[in-house]
Amino acid sequence: MTRYRIGEGRLGAERTVVVTSPDEATRVVLALRGATLLSWRTLLGGRSTELTDGYRDEAELLSQEGVRNGLLAPFPNRVADGRYRFLGREHDLLPGRHGSRTVYHGFVREAPFELVDTTTGPGSARLRLRTTRIRPGAYPGYPFSIDVEVTYLISANEIDIEIRATNLGTGPAPYAAGWHPYFSLSKPIDDLVLRIPADTVVRTDDDLIPLAGESGFLPLDQCPEMDFRKPRRVGGAVIDACFTGLETGPDGRAETVLSDPATGAELRVWQLGGFLHLFTGDTLNRNRRDSIALEPVEAITNAFNRAEFAEALRIEPGRERRFRFGVSYGCQVDDG
Repeated sequence: MTRYRIGEGRLGAERTVVVTSPDEATRVVLALRGATLLSWRTLLGGRSTELTDGYRDEAELLSQEGVRNGLLAPFPNRVADGRYRFLGREHDLLPGRHGSRTVYHGFVREAPFELVDTTTGPGSARLRLRTTRIRPGAYPGYPFSIDVEVTYLISANEIDIEIRATNLGTGPAPYAAGWHPYFSLSKPIDDLVLRIPADTVVRTDDDLIPLAGESGFLPLDQCPEMDFRKPRRVGGAVIDACFTGLETGPDGRAETVLSDPATGAELRVWQLGGFLHLFTGDTLNRNRRDSIALEPVEAITNAFNRAEFAEALRIEPGRERRFRFGVSYGCQVDDG
């Protein structure tokens, strides 16, 4: 019986893991740095096609520009002014920094992971990766001990991801996770059709920090230009925003659907809980609007500074939290 194959590779000096299906139609490459998805190739119209816009070389991976396909923990998106308060104590993620104090998307995306377990079969490959880097003193402003384990389940047309965080410290820790994937079905993204099953969008200030309290949440009935509940063309929309109130199916999944009418290709980004952040890629250093970021996240931007998220973020000592999400691919075109 022919099984999925798991091999080693390199992106410059960076170690990678290469997963190949028995028929070689599907190929996935992960970097051990950040457990980052670098590439997902499968057949589209009989041709091997790249479905993500990941880091192309070692320099891009190390620079983290655009946070391409990065796993986000212990917080997604931004923390206002790099500061937050937890259990009565002030924490500064950028001590001594003056001027711009933008901090975003956590530390895990740059952390070294080890491959701790693999399982392969004729229909899928499962990989489990772990980092123990998050410890007191390792990252300013985050004096907590968190082990992060990431499981990838890779099959012919789907990547299923679970992030599990375990608090190994003696006190509670604030934590939330997410994923920052970029998808590319056609270039530019303008002609792609998008559906987001959300009824509310988060309102932000000029620094993309959500407004305080209930003023930070706007029903989409009052904001039709951001309403993707019915599939519609992305067009020239410039968006960097979080959507809430996700509708779920009987299996508990919320599905955001991206499709290319020209080819029939379709991606379904699914998640169990959380929120969906949309970024149209207008500020990327390369290939602006050649791909679109559809990001499952456990918490909105600056949740570390919002009282209504305090309990949801908190992990007690010895406890764990899991966040599961993924993406599936389909096409009406006969792949031959």
